[in-house]
Amino acid sequence: MRHFASYYGDHMVLQKKPSGAVVWGHGELGAMVTVTLSEASGLIIMEKTAQVKGPSGTWTTVLDPMDRGGPYALVAEQGLENVTLQDIYFGDVWLCSGQSNMAMTVLQVANASQELAAAARYPYVRVFAAAPARSDVELEDLEQIDLPWSIPTAENLGHGNFTYFSAVCWLLGRSLYEALGSPIGLVEVAWRGTPIEAWSSRRVLQACGLPEDTGSTSPHQHFSGPQTPSVLWNAMIHPLLNMTLRGVAWYQGEANAFLNTDQYNCTFPALITDWRRAFHTGSVGQTEPLLPFGFVQVWWGERQVVLGVCPGRGHCKHMDASCQVLKIPGRAHSGLSWDLSHSPLSPGSQLSTYRRWSADDSFARLRWHQTADLGLVPNARMPSTFMAVAMDLGDEHSPYGSIHPRDKQNVAHRLLLGARAVAYGDKDVVFQGPYPTRAILEVTRGLLNVTYSQELICHQRDAQAFEVCCSSQASPCQWLPAPVLAVGSRMVTLALSGCRTLVLGLRYAWAEWPCEYQACPLYNPQGLPAPPFLLNTLPAGNAAGGRELLLLPSSIN
Repeated sequence: MRHFASYYGDHMVLQKKPSGAVVWGHGELGAMVTVTLSEASGLIIMEKTAQVKGPSGTWTTVLDPMDRGGPYALVAEQGLENVTLQDIYFGDVWLCSGQSNMAMTVLQVANASQELAAAARYPYVRVFAAAPARSDVELEDLEQIDLPWSIPTAENLGHGNFTYFSAVCWLLGRSLYEALGSPIGLVEVAWRGTPIEAWSSRRVLQACGLPEDTGSTSPHQHFSGPQTPSVLWNAMIHPLLNMTLRGVAWYQGEANAFLNTDQYNCTFPALITDWRRAFHTGSVGQTEPLLPFGFVQVWWGERQVVLGVCPGRGHCKHMDASCQVLKIPGRAHSGLSWDLSHSPLSPGSQLSTYRRWSADDSFARLRWHQTADLGLVPNARMPSTFMAVAMDLGDEHSPYGSIHPRDKQNVAHRLLLGARAVAYGDKDVVFQGPYPTRAILEVTRGLLNVTYSQELICHQRDAQAFEVCCSSQASPCQWLPAPVLAVGSRMVTLALSGCRTLVLGLRYAWAEWPCEYQACPLYNPQGLPAPPFLLNTLPAGNAAGGRELLLLPSSIN
């Protein structure tokens, strides 16, 4: 007879104090189950009893809060039968969920061989991976497990492509262990090509006015995984609700650039709130109500490659009337090529490629919506959250497609900074990039001076990174480039050559492919990129040097 629920096993990590770890399992209805925790010497340090209840015959108990450490043995005994779990440690348990960039394994990342070889140095970072599963009803327990609780090895961290173990999850957990010195338990629950609706309970869908019925979503070509509402919540999240957690790491959103994009500013905050409430309730109040929730701000989009065709002369570094333009939509991908046999090229013409931002701004909108349209987290709608900006970590030549960048180390490092600051309260950690706080319009000189919250490091002066909306333009706004003229310690000066009247809006890095690898225009001294933003600018009176503009987050809807 199986006494413990499916995801309990040898080598697992249970949540340490101040929370108590929830332990539960299955048994004969009405029977009493005795749970004991003992040291390696056999000394029993805790004993709990629970009765098997409910239609499905389950028992639940909460262990007294434990200091970090181990190893311990955990025994569940019913009558003459007992099950013993060995090599149990107490530490911090983090849940890692999302789609393919979370499912991407250590085998697939940059410097994979070195990362895999280093696994043996972290025996107190334990890993577990649920198998992909879907259900039309909420399940009580996991139906299948890909990787039981394990001590990390090169084999189980690099099992295969998009299987187990999650590189982002592992690298974050490893870094947490190095920073905290406490055992870390990592639980991977991910599935490629899945939208947020599949991970959402019906409560989330109702709150955001989205259809709940399973036949409401038509198949989408960009999705490789299930997209039916709630099926992954039912099969992969709901069974884990009794688990006491320390935090969540989330890497999802690419699929929603193609589905309900402008509802993400509702669905994502609603999912966070719903998961917190569900885990808090399921763990009998042991998982804190404001469970720290970190996420990766997605970066990738399809981009349009524009070929400058310059008859009889060299590369078109600057397009002009003598150049023809070929617009070739497509994804940046290793081995991508273009068939130019039917193009309007004359013999001897030279080609120059330059990147032009696509008119389709679905990924830019998605990034904005990931912050609930407020630009930075944590914020009023998303308390106790943290974000890793990843728009500068593109990987055009990734063998897995450019949507799957191989630099997961920087992603995990940025998540680590947020976790240390938000989840662990380290006030000395800088975990956000610089963000605008003030703008002064110099009308006569045609300049806009934007003040930032932190010291600025300029990597390059991208002429299209900043854009403005002017009052003389008809609605909807036609955004005009505002080239960077100067970057000071905390101020950026923009040229408003096409905008001589009142500026109504300002946006930054609003593009499918905002910048090349680690080459966005603005960073802070800690190497964190300034996040993208979309701001309304309202007159706020005169100021020294010009007119003060009030910067307010803009809603796209």
